[in-house]
Amino acid sequence: MSLGLARPDSAWEQAIARLSRRDFSEAELRRALGRDGYAEPEVEAVLIRLREKRLLDDARYARRRAQRGLAERGMGRLRVRAELRSRGVHPKLADVAVAEALAEAPEPVRIEALARAWWRTHKSGEPQARVRRLAGWLVRRGFPASAVADKLRHLFPRDADGFGEIADAPEED
Repeated sequence: MSLGLARPDSAWEQAIARLSRRDFSEAELRRALGRDGYAEPEVEAVLIRLREKRLLDDARYARRRAQRGLAERGMGRLRVRAELRSRGVHPKLADVAVAEALAEAPEPVRIEALARAWWRTHKSGEPQARVRRLAGWLVRRGFPASAVADKLRHLFPRDADGFGEIADAPEED
């Protein structure tokens, strides 16, 4: 006896079921339907139909993910952009989405808020070592090294020496 959890009969039903749970980029949905065993022509037809009905829109998907990453998850633009690209979003769409999200949540303000919160919870160690650890943490979250160094020099002027290697690090895209 089935409990209603059977695989949908068509790629269309499977796509709708997936989209009802969360947003997908077109590339993610294409890969998922392919893994589910649907033939490429059927998958392409479903993707076209979803785009026509405005149920699948990479620009909208990228905007939502960028806003969430930047504003809610405390990620920097470099990490958000890389995440979008890894999910199959075209680089130009990713760049536009990140730029729009940055207009709503400026990076220096977010760096400062995250730095202050981190500083309050990491109280052990010498101040200069703490600032270097904080800088590394912010860079790993995807904030540009130069922006991190500038903000931390402003927040911790006595303890921000030794930022040469951080401020000079290349900003990866």
